[in-house]
Amino acid sequence: MVREELTRLTGNGNGECSQNDCPNLYLTVGGSIVVQGDVSHAFTLPEGEALVEIPEHVLREAFRALGW
Repeated sequence: MVREELTRLTGNGNGECSQNDCPNLYLTVGGSIVVQGDVSHAFTLPEGEALVEIPEHVLREAFRALGW
């Protein structure tokens, strides 16, 4: 999957965490959500999985974008 196949739901537009644009949520063509954000080390996950932290205001922004 490439970024161009995703619909951006949050953020200021550049999609680069190094430029103060994280966390972000994206909608895939299949209807699932992809999260970009700071890694959380709250507990150890199986290989291939990750935890990210998402502030409430980012989820609210995504919900508004989706019309929920």
